[in-house]
Amino acid sequence: MTASRRNLLLGAATAASLPRFAIAQADQRPSISIAVQKISNSNTLEVLREQSNVGERIFFSSLWEPLIGRDWLNELKTVPALATGWRRISDSVVELTLRDGVRFHNGDIMTAEDVAFSFGRERMFGDTQPTAQGRTISIRGDVIPSRAQRELPAEVTGVARRSWPALERVEVVDARTVRFHNATPDVTLEGRLSRFGSEIISRRAYQEAAGWFDWARKPVLTGPYKVVEFRPDHSLTLVAHDEYWGGRPPLRQIRFLEVPEVPARINMLRTGEVQFACDIPPDQIDGIERDRAYEVQGGTILNHRLTCFDKNHPQLRDARVRRAFTHAIDRKAIVDSLWGGRTVVPRGLQFDYYGDMFIQDWEVPRYDPAEARRLLREAGYRGAPIPYRLLNNYYTNQTPTAQVLVEMWRQVGLNVSIDMKENWSQILERGDTRAVRDWSNSAPFNDPVSSLVAQHGPNGQQQQVGEYANDELNRLSVELETGTDHARRKAAFRRMLEIAEREDPAYTVLHQNATFTAKRRDIRWRAAPAFAMDFRQGNWGG
Repeated sequence: MTASRRNLLLGAATAASLPRFAIAQADQRPSISIAVQKISNSNTLEVLREQSNVGERIFFSSLWEPLIGRDWLNELKTVPALATGWRRISDSVVELTLRDGVRFHNGDIMTAEDVAFSFGRERMFGDTQPTAQGRTISIRGDVIPSRAQRELPAEVTGVARRSWPALERVEVVDARTVRFHNATPDVTLEGRLSRFGSEIISRRAYQEAAGWFDWARKPVLTGPYKVVEFRPDHSLTLVAHDEYWGGRPPLRQIRFLEVPEVPARINMLRTGEVQFACDIPPDQIDGIERDRAYEVQGGTILNHRLTCFDKNHPQLRDARVRRAFTHAIDRKAIVDSLWGGRTVVPRGLQFDYYGDMFIQDWEVPRYDPAEARRLLREAGYRGAPIPYRLLNNYYTNQTPTAQVLVEMWRQVGLNVSIDMKENWSQILERGDTRAVRDWSNSAPFNDPVSSLVAQHGPNGQQQQVGEYANDELNRLSVELETGTDHARRKAAFRRMLEIAEREDPAYTVLHQNATFTAKRRDIRWRAAPAFAMDFRQGNWGG
């Protein structure tokens, strides 16, 4: 079936599914279509299960909203969202004032009880305890939920304790006030309230759903748009939530279409089948903009591309082999050749907006092929094959980057072979062929707890799926999570970088990620410095 024919049928099906009043009232607001590489890796729309770059694009301006938000178009600054204000009660307690008159997609008014339920055992934590620091919650990481899923998935509780390792309870003080009580001191509580996974849901809708799976396919939230139809691996259709607290949404309908191939996404933009085409490689930008009807927006974002190691693989148990991987990579050559200089090589897994916690004098491992060869000789590596699990351009330029990496590794004596996979379940599946893989890491708030600890610490994905562990790094993770002394926290962070990027590599940073979106030039819309696409009032015209 051609893309045009497929979308014609999809449009007819979507129109048939819309409420009659929406059609009858002849809503004059525009509807748009957006071609994306992927909609959801888990085939759900539940933020505690779908922690991904592709999920961020859809979730965090259209559907899901936290108490403390981020201004997507103003350097991701912290702003009031479903809470209008907050204050510290102690090192372990923060109090928030809830916004009046917020309505869920089902028309219910948001209450303090909804907030407490959103962070409760039934929805987030299951049987886990608020003493998760240093204790890994093991998950498989390779399970896609099915219609039979009724109980809370293990991946949900794993992500919940990754986000909130020591949250003890949410106290309802009165109708407009809640207090978050942590079991330990935590200087990052406000940041955690703004991160992915801390959004507010409708208690009634969750409890009335037939099961977890049904809820996860059509969550009832507070955002400016709500789910009409979700067809995994195909499309997602949203319609305006006209009772949105932030003002009537400017679009009547948004339809995301899953189109894996870059040329197909670009062609759909040119033929008018879509108004936006996402995940555009840098080498395609000039060709698109030669036609003055179109433009490409975007740039670097708070996300770094990594290569990760499974240190349990026989060829990677010796840290010197993993260190050889890191020294064999000419990162600048990758940035210059595949990205046209449109991104940069960062100072390891950290971000400038950490402020005083940023380690200014840190660098990624230097490009040093001679050192890589020396390490391999010292480790006694004799050219045994090392598998490299790979998705076909899930990340922009992923496949050409992998091909370049394999050649760089070959030149120092590493025998790395690409093992193409179809989805993340196959990438994360435990077994003898899991050795090297791609990933990316974001920093949901401005502290290293949000990245290095959350993604590589005791309850980071790498440790939860059994790829990596280091006792000293785990002890330092706890210190970073619970410490209140700035100098000690910064020293702990530096030491963690030394372990995870030098001595016992868990990963190696390749470059800062960038995202580019092509659109019709006559549409007045701005791209955020993130994967998220904002279609609220103030960011639309056309």
